[in-house]
Amino acid sequence: MALVLGLESSCDDTAAALVGSDRAILAHALAGQNEAHRPFGGVVPEIAARAHVEILPELIRRVLSEAGKTIGEVDAVAATAGPGLIGGVMVALLAGKGLALATGRPLIAVNHLEGHALSPRLVDPELEFPYLLLLVSGGHCQLLEVRRVGEYRRLATTIDDAAGEAFDKAAKLLGLPYPGGPAIETLAAQGDPHAVPLPRPLAGSGEPHFSFAGLKSAVQRAAASGEHRPADIAASFQQAILDCLVDRTKLALERTNARTLVVAGGVAANARVRAALERLAIDEGRSFAVPPAWLCTDNAAMIAWAGAERFERGLTDPLDAPARARWPLDAQAEKVRGAGVKA
Repeated sequence: MALVLGLESSCDDTAAALVGSDRAILAHALAGQNEAHRPFGGVVPEIAARAHVEILPELIRRVLSEAGKTIGEVDAVAATAGPGLIGGVMVALLAGKGLALATGRPLIAVNHLEGHALSPRLVDPELEFPYLLLLVSGGHCQLLEVRRVGEYRRLATTIDDAAGEAFDKAAKLLGLPYPGGPAIETLAAQGDPHAVPLPRPLAGSGEPHFSFAGLKSAVQRAAASGEHRPADIAASFQQAILDCLVDRTKLALERTNARTLVVAGGVAANARVRAALERLAIDEGRSFAVPPAWLCTDNAAMIAWAGAERFERGLTDPLDAPARARWPLDAQAEKVRGAGVKA
């Protein structure tokens, strides 16, 4: 069994974990920054980077102690190398390089998106390639055919906002606290999902790409009108997101022979999102897989596991591996017409 130390600092969560290639999670630790960023209604990159520098060494010590291991017993060091806020990405990557250099162990520079893409395999040994992945988070909304470790075919992406970003922005418009996703989900439980007429962008377009900017603008108008209860706006917004995700994913399923639909990323922690997509998979005759909620949000266990998958295949990286603000899983995918840089 290979033992991999994983480090994550791509956004506002600092994390470390020890994971074995046998899928054993020996220890994991995470420090969030919600309180630091809440006054600003979103993540402030400089604040996030400083917090990562302060807390990551302690988290590394903690997971080693909890697992009863020393750094010398680690077989490889996996660190997020992008995409993400570049100041944050550099913290985990430089820490990983330092540990790899000091111990003589190999470095694995992990694509954060690959961490999400492979995370279901950490908890489900029966999940086989290929599978269709809906990667839905604060910064990304993509449909990818996961063919094997390191090989991905992008079927769709967002042309503007990601779904998680739309949740955060809609929450801010409704005066809800950061992070917006859980706040919207809680408020939506008290509302009528059909009370407020909201658009389903790109529905019926024939292509599986996503767009949420128009939906966010519609929420802004609904909130400003004063005609609707905030709970009804939240419930209707959440339903619109669900309908878009289901409609787009159904199109993608029709274009692949993958037997399993996998959902990963922070928005997959939303119970209604998970339930709606599971129903879709069943209706389409596919299996359904989603990691536990804590593995859907940013964490180091998924980075360690992606590192373990790559390490087992001899895929390691030099110590001059770069930190990247943007790093597509499918570098050959064509740019979508009208899409911004996040696509």
